[in-house]
Amino acid sequence: MNFFKKIFKTQPPQKTDKKPERIQEELAFDDLFVEKFIAKGGRFLYCQTEEEVNTNLINILEQEQWQKPLIFSKKLKKLAKNLNLTEGSYTENSDFFFTKCEHLISEDGSILFSSKQLKEYRLNSFPQNFIVFAKTSQLVHNKGESLTGIKNRYQKKGIPSNIAAVKCYEPLKKSDDFMSYGNNNSKQLYLLLLEDL
Repeated sequence: MNFFKKIFKTQPPQKTDKKPERIQEELAFDDLFVEKFIAKGGRFLYCQTEEEVNTNLINILEQEQWQKPLIFSKKLKKLAKNLNLTEGSYTENSDFFFTKCEHLISEDGSILFSSKQLKEYRLNSFPQNFIVFAKTSQLVHNKGESLTGIKNRYQKKGIPSNIAAVKCYEPLKKSDDFMSYGNNNSKQLYLLLLEDL
């Protein structure tokens, strides 16, 4: 055997220190949402208390110099009054839309809204800037779970219509997805996420 090795000058196989490919651990669905949301250009602010929500909201408004919100939620209108914001009407040119949402969807980092937040208006008719107030209990794994949650929540009150999602948080970025042609729901979006679990 050594004779053949000398003739063909074969070398013994070298040991490599290659580690086997790391099996990616499945992220918890809340971590997955944050990762996907930020990767799509969303701005995420985690809050443990309502005071932190107020502080972060004030910081966003100062940074962006937004003063005229569009608000449909009664609870959020009270918060805006405490911050001395002059609420715009839908027909006026508002700086941003301050709203709640239905669910935060982990599988793609999108935020789902319904007519409970949007009324009868389409997403593309809202201001380019959104500030969304949500709670950690609104996180779901996927769209199916979200739609089931909406159905269960509003079954007695009437299931809301006008269900839409914001999936991209960079309004100037053009999508290569031909399925979304002519339906650009991109918004510059801040998410104030309050821990409630």
